[in-house]
Amino acid sequence: MMKLNLKETSLGIEFGSTRIKAVLIDRAHRPVASGAHEWENQLVDGVWTYSLEEVRTGLQDCFAALKAEVLEKYGQELRTVGAIGVSAMMHGYLPFDKDGRQLAEFRTWRNTMTGPAAEKLTELFSFAIPQRWTIAHLYQAILNGELHVKDIATLTTLAGYVHWQLTGEKLVGLGEASGIFPIDPATLDYDEARLKQFDALHSFPWHVRELLPRGLPAGEPGGALTERGARFLDPSGTLEPGIPVAPCEGDAGTGMVATNAVRPGTGNVSAGTSAFAMIVSDHPLGVHKEINVVTTPAGEPVAMVHCSNCTSDLNDWAGLFADFAGAIGAPVDKGALFTLLFNKALEGEADGGGLLSYNYFSGEGVTGLDRGRPLFTRAPGARLSLANFMRVHLMSALATLKIGLDILRQEEDLRIDRLCGHGGFFKTPGVGQRLLSAAAGAPVTVLETAGEGGPYGMALLCAYMLWRAPGESLEDYLDQKVFAGAKAVTVTAGEEDAAGFNAFLARYQAAFGLERLASELL
Repeated sequence: MMKLNLKETSLGIEFGSTRIKAVLIDRAHRPVASGAHEWENQLVDGVWTYSLEEVRTGLQDCFAALKAEVLEKYGQELRTVGAIGVSAMMHGYLPFDKDGRQLAEFRTWRNTMTGPAAEKLTELFSFAIPQRWTIAHLYQAILNGELHVKDIATLTTLAGYVHWQLTGEKLVGLGEASGIFPIDPATLDYDEARLKQFDALHSFPWHVRELLPRGLPAGEPGGALTERGARFLDPSGTLEPGIPVAPCEGDAGTGMVATNAVRPGTGNVSAGTSAFAMIVSDHPLGVHKEINVVTTPAGEPVAMVHCSNCTSDLNDWAGLFADFAGAIGAPVDKGALFTLLFNKALEGEADGGGLLSYNYFSGEGVTGLDRGRPLFTRAPGARLSLANFMRVHLMSALATLKIGLDILRQEEDLRIDRLCGHGGFFKTPGVGQRLLSAAAGAPVTVLETAGEGGPYGMALLCAYMLWRAPGESLEDYLDQKVFAGAKAVTVTAGEEDAAGFNAFLARYQAAFGLERLASELL
């Protein structure tokens, strides 16, 4: 049985929306063990939340599963690792008083209760502040007259909270910090002028900077695992304290790292139930309500196009076809059905033959829609076939993302040299990649390790902290030491595909009033 040098490993743990996952990697940056815990958010008194008790018990169950796999595969007790790092869903609101008592329920990124605050702060800062950002939640609590606000001593995110429990340090990685409050690219710190603007909005006995966790760039030490932190993670008493801990990050930052998309001109697209694109810029960006500006873990500016809707409508149509197959006595495996339908889309006309689909199950900030209604329609002369039907639904899943990417290319002159795709949309080889390439006008790569996702990215940030050479940038470390020999497939769409997607999008935008009317009448 092969043994691990546990001091030469790094551990990334990520709190996703439906799963907490841990990935342990070795000195060659290869995943060697993992553990997971399933969980789900709860709607409590109109607020989407997770209890901090669930955070603790879920983390412990995830770590226990990792320990069990290490013991089974390598015959070793997981007593130590080279470094640990935590990441989580970005943004949200977790306030505590001076004694560390939680003052309000954890308000996750999913809540859309901060519209007035986000609008006011966007105008005040001349910087797009989305509803899900931590500072928007704080200001909305002020506008609401919530009594707990006067007692806040610490305001943090889910990742920041767990890091605090593990190390006693109130800090986050720079990418995570950029979803709390705007970052000044010159200082790689919270923007001082905007901090003062915010303080002028309230009369509480604190300055907002005092409440927020420090932001540290990738590679900086984020503290060490305390005895209390070791028991928070592993109540069995096996895990030893003193392990170095990297600054915690948000899921956007770890996704960028896991897909090697941290250098200007690169980007990644995550496409599943929702979709978002992260494009690293080489220059400051203007203000667009459709675009959020965050940073890489190293501090480079990143344009984020976040779309609430992607594959839900596709999944329902696939379910309908599965029902039909069963009804005629030819049931089909779900995975095989998706592969068949996705590949069929490549046989369709480049513009979808005049068909039209809107995939909106919920509202969509990019297109200014408060609520959505899935809609499929066509003119009498459109060519309805299975191939065209599937192609249109795949393009519809990417249409809102393309609208945001077009703003970046046309109004911000943002260079997109290559994209890395990850998520269920890219599971059928070549299909999702080709259509995203047509939408974005750039090659799209899928990495063999992309399925490991955020916890793998966090483990890589731990590795960078431990093993980088003096002065070595995160970009160079990933390019030269992690992904240089990585297995990958790259697809570049042809001119016909790109022209067809543009024709479909013109039709999509010209008839968008249909979707608005459907959301009002249905």
